[in-house]
Amino acid sequence: MRQNVRKNPHSPRFTDLAKKVDKDAVYTVDQAIALVKETAGAKFVESVDMAVRLGIDPRKSDQNVRGITNLPHGTGKTKKVAVLAKGDRAAEAEGAGADRVGADELIAEIQAGWRDFDVLLATTDMAPQLGKIGRALGPRTPNKRNGTVTDEIGQAVKEIKGASRVEYRADKAGIVHLGIGKVNFTEQQIRENMHAAMDALVKAKPSTSKGKYILSVTMSSTMGPGVRVDPLEASKV
Repeated sequence: MRQNVRKNPHSPRFTDLAKKVDKDAVYTVDQAIALVKETAGAKFVESVDMAVRLGIDPRKSDQNVRGITNLPHGTGKTKKVAVLAKGDRAAEAEGAGADRVGADELIAEIQAGWRDFDVLLATTDMAPQLGKIGRALGPRTPNKRNGTVTDEIGQAVKEIKGASRVEYRADKAGIVHLGIGKVNFTEQQIRENMHAAMDALVKAKPSTSKGKYILSVTMSSTMGPGVRVDPLEASKV
């Protein structure tokens, strides 16, 4: 009887690049960054991604790690920003570079299916109207907790358009995934972005989380192999 032979799920390109990384080793931050840049072999400028496994129980609401932080060198990505605002704050959002600004008419368009934005912001006076689009947008609905409902609307637009503001949230496995730059950033820029992200995660540790908090840190390029980083060194920010 012929047995099914499992094929290598990875491409020859990926397999060759993965040989440069010892999957059992734990690297220093500088070593990991150098390897991530070296193993980025795609034909486009890949992102640098970081996955941090936390010592939390994500099933418990008081251990839900989420928030926003600013990266000193941004992520290298450009985002489309829409804003729900009126009057002076609408003008402020437009002046800051928002791609689309509106109030009731914009809500009506969203209700009709318009979704040509990456991030939707709202001023506090528009917050009571968000119930009209909450079901349609789900987690993309603006809220105060992640800073997308704010009266500092010009600053928020600039941070998001400049790709310096990033949102983080632990998934069901207690892992936080973050983009911390592009492979064409300098090693120092990636290091400083990583430290800013780790600082935010360390400060977000729930008081009810006991024992070791930062369990593991892995970095990779978009199409490259994962590189394990010493979690102790990564946490010293």
